Amino acid sequence: MKEILEPGLAIEEIWISPGHDFRGRHGKGRLEHGDVAVSEVECVAGMGLKGDRYFGFKEDYKGQVTFLAMEVVEELRARFGDFPSSQLRRNVIVRGADLDRLLSKKFRLQGVLFEGSEECKPCLWMDEVVGEGAEKFLKAGCRGGLRARILEGGTLRVA
Repeated sequence: MKEILEPGLAIEEIWISPGHDFRGRHGKGRLEHGDVAVSEVECVAGMGLKGDRYFGFKEDYKGQVTFLAMEVVEELRARFGDFPSSQLRRNVIVRGADLDRLLSKKFRLQGVLFEGSEECKPCLWMDEVVGEGAEKFLKAGCRGGLRARILEGGTLRVA
């Protein structure tokens, strides 16, 4: 698998959360573990982001880290009104990336090597936290984000 370098990709925000607000909560309501904005985060190969709810979740987990395009966040805000991007429950908000292009590819960002493992499919919670129709809006072309494995660790920093 060829490695892709992403020199034009800029990290605008990094979010971690100590617990799951939505996973396994269908019909039960949201929990409030909170989201923590950090200026940098340690990426541990095979484990995830230190301090995040998915750190060490299970072996070879496809969602050790999640990426979302800031351009998509801005489109959502234009359509549904202002909201904190943390509501989307993605870890790394980037600008200048076609996340769909990184699916099933190895890519390097700030020295950390990732493998795009699968699309982050939006769920029904998006309509609750963003607005009615957000889930449908996010369904096309990795708009909901990209899940990735960490192959070689390091530190990511907000640019």
